[in-house]
Amino acid sequence: MAEKVDVLICGSGSAGLCAALWLSLYGISYRVIEKRPGPLEIGQADGVQTRTVEIFDAFNIAEPLLRDSYHVLEIAFWVSPNHDGTIRRSHFAADKETAISHQPHVILNQARLNEIIIDEIRRVGEFPVEYGTEVKTVEVDAELAADPEAYAVRVTAEQGGVAKEYAAKYVLGCDGAHSTVRKALGFKMLGDTSDSVWGVMDVYPLTDFPDIRKKAVIHADAGNLMIIPREGDSMVRFYLELPTGTKVKDVSLESLQAHARKVFSPYRMEIAETAWWSAYAIGQRRADFFTKSHRAFLTGDACHTHSPKAGQGMNVSLQDGYNIGWKLGAVLTGQSPASLLETYVSERESTATELIEFDRYFTQLFSSKYRAANGITSEQFAEGFVKSGRYTAGQAVKYDQSAIISLNPESKTLAANVDIGMRLPTAQVVRWSDAKAVQLPKLLPSVGRWYVVIFAGDINDAAAAARLEKTAAGLKAVAEQHTPAGADPDSLIDPVLVLSGKRTSVSQEAIPEFFTPVTGKWKMKSLHKVVFDDESYNSGHGHAYEAYGVDPAVGALIIVRPDQYTAKVTTVADVEGVASFFQGFLNKVR
Repeated sequence: MAEKVDVLICGSGSAGLCAALWLSLYGISYRVIEKRPGPLEIGQADGVQTRTVEIFDAFNIAEPLLRDSYHVLEIAFWVSPNHDGTIRRSHFAADKETAISHQPHVILNQARLNEIIIDEIRRVGEFPVEYGTEVKTVEVDAELAADPEAYAVRVTAEQGGVAKEYAAKYVLGCDGAHSTVRKALGFKMLGDTSDSVWGVMDVYPLTDFPDIRKKAVIHADAGNLMIIPREGDSMVRFYLELPTGTKVKDVSLESLQAHARKVFSPYRMEIAETAWWSAYAIGQRRADFFTKSHRAFLTGDACHTHSPKAGQGMNVSLQDGYNIGWKLGAVLTGQSPASLLETYVSERESTATELIEFDRYFTQLFSSKYRAANGITSEQFAEGFVKSGRYTAGQAVKYDQSAIISLNPESKTLAANVDIGMRLPTAQVVRWSDAKAVQLPKLLPSVGRWYVVIFAGDINDAAAAARLEKTAAGLKAVAEQHTPAGADPDSLIDPVLVLSGKRTSVSQEAIPEFFTPVTGKWKMKSLHKVVFDDESYNSGHGHAYEAYGVDPAVGALIIVRPDQYTAKVTTVADVEGVASFFQGFLNKVR
């Protein structure tokens, strides 16, 4: 008899685990099946984008990630200016623009990243995983798919020679580039593979090269090489461009090491030990479809593959899981209709397409053949590399108009530096309750809530105070329409108030009760939702209104999704617009 489960996750990589964490937080019945005999032990992916660090922070699990990783702060560029077979450093550059994110770009192997997520899943509850289980078939019943309560997907698998069968409402194909789920659904990968072949090695180098513990890009007469220092103080990863005409099957460890020695000339480069190595042809592919009947979905490498050098694979996969996980949670808990899941396809298909185009451009930048054919100098390469920072940081994603993205051309007059459809930028604010300086997104954790962030200006001004009181009363009524009876008033629509002026000049009586709700086990008044754009005692002034481009005299209301993407920007008084927006995808409960 088939085992029934709300969501069956096929694969325990970054996409599957991120979705599983969301489902655990929502209390959804799910199961993970994984072909490997146990958790990933040695991860091949290692670059962790600033956006991924932000996601870990939103789940409150960034601390072990930041503690255990190598922090990339600087890039060294090396060239062969005299074309005599030797290299010299041309210049240094910051790894990322400060404005992109307050979080760093770090290096940590994927096995450790997965372990951190699994630890958090187990803290929330159990981790229902079956290792050594291989998917055999996936079938979606198109007729049953029309019934949101139906277990419309049948999956057969094999574990230790024993056949297994699952009946699921939804299935996630998170099983990598050779996805069995994708093949079972009849979907194909479209794209191309170039004739450019690269090698990669994780090594313990014996060298006098001065920048061995920095991220470095080398353009040598012998070819291109990129250095990525690994966590700890010893291991380093080399990405090496191999000579034109090289075939992947002909690459050996000895040939990679010999090629590295040529690139590093005149510096000594001996390899004490190689922990792992591989060779690959550059290629970018995308699945022709991401879903079957909006019941079986593909994520991660199962639906898009990229060059390793741009650091997209693991990060984009995790962000696929981050996108669909909360949407499945909202649908299966009755917060939203099943149509919400259509936005996973529209958002992540377009994202995959755009990132593949970027990856193609970024890969060409590294190609000696392409640069020579197009007259791209080493200086122009370095400039292009730095300009690509927003993509390589994972911060270029922008979602289009949908039920959960309300584009408004007038939004820039209210919040000039906030882009609807992109993740909400960060700025320092000071908590009213205890004077603690925090980054505003810390008030928007990934716990399945929608956030209404109100920049109300200085409420010592009578007009601003009256406007806020009226808005608070209206928003309270909106939240009550969608929040289940008995649940905390902020459990679905969570208000955050950002005020200007002096923090110490405002008393609790001046703050509408909507922003200090009574919540939790002990029914205590929550005081941490009110913050000020004010000087802190030890961390300076965040100038948040300036950072977001909000005029304190006008104010702004910003709706932020559970995944921290900006959904709507409107006026402080536009309660009707807020109500209409939420009615578009949240079910009414009273």
